Amino acid sequence: MNTNMSWQVLEEKDVSPSRWFPILQHKVKMPNGTIIDDYFFSPIGNVAMVLPLTSDGNFILVKQYKHGLQDIFLELPGGMQQKGKSIEASAVAELEEETGIKITLDRLIPLGKIANNPTKTNQITYGFLVKDAEFNSVQRLDTTEQIELMELSPSETIELIKDGSIRTSDTVALIFKAYLDHPEIFV
Repeated sequence: MNTNMSWQVLEEKDVSPSRWFPILQHKVKMPNGTIIDDYFFSPIGNVAMVLPLTSDGNFILVKQYKHGLQDIFLELPGGMQQKGKSIEASAVAELEEETGIKITLDRLIPLGKIANNPTKTNQITYGFLVKDAEFNSVQRLDTTEQIELMELSPSETIELIKDGSIRTSDTVALIFKAYLDHPEIFV
């Protein structure tokens, strides 16, 4: 990283309105000497997402309401990194909780990481592929979750991305990354 481009944090103040959405106010000095005293961002935490591929070649996605945009979204199962757990352990836990697919850590195939909004958050979404996924447990949804599971072929999934039905940035990016890294599952 080119440190000549980095901003220096001069002051930091927690101005969070709630535990659900932390917000920090930074006073920063830019490389050209400019001082910005009201730069706000959220250290919201990282996310783990999983692209489950069944033995018959279909993907499992989750359909659920997202209050930020007050709409229903179709996306990969996943969630925030759980307290005291690695991102991989969080991926395994979220997959089982949201879909009822229970796996071990060694079945996770890394797809990479995505910075969703590096201007206003420090959140990274870590993606994983799981092959031969099977429903072998039960869903254990959070109180804020109402999830419908969708089983789609890779070609149906691509069509839903094309027509805008699948539109969350991390889901689209991780499916595309799976397409680049594992083209054999899309034929």
